[in-house]
Amino acid sequence: MKKTILLSLLATGIFALQSFKQTKRLPDVKLKDINGIEKNVSDYGKTGRITIISLWATNCKPCIQEINAINDLMDTWKTKYNVDLVAVSTDNARTMPKVKPFVASQGWDFDVLLDVSEELKQKLSVPSIPYMLLVDKNGNIVDEHNGYLSGDEFQLEEKLKKLTAQ
Repeated sequence: MKKTILLSLLATGIFALQSFKQTKRLPDVKLKDINGIEKNVSDYGKTGRITIISLWATNCKPCIQEINAINDLMDTWKTKYNVDLVAVSTDNARTMPKVKPFVASQGWDFDVLLDVSEELKQKLSVPSIPYMLLVDKNGNIVDEHNGYLSGDEFQLEEKLKKLTAQ
């Protein structure tokens, strides 16, 4: 009897803690894109679309593999899940000039922002790159993923399916 009551109280406590969990949103950080146009990162959470944000750098091979794997699926995902991709380069002032030509060489056709001072990276408490955020159509960060292994994009697609089913 005591064990049942204890388990019931524990379950109630866990539920109460989860209901008080704050929703994480994109921070209000202004970054320039590769064409020098200033954009507020928080605006990507106000589009009414699902947004994938990938933090990367030109010298990070897993980052480039992740973005290319997602980019290969984007035409289908845009149609099926109403999703956008945004890449945020964390290259420093010395390597930042390489970003625009690199993006052109990859044929990437999505927003690429420059986080030269790593302000966004710090505000999101990103431990290392590659780092991917999944933002729902209401602007809530619903998933964060650190690192990349081949096939992670298919796990991401499962999350997209769940988001669009809601």
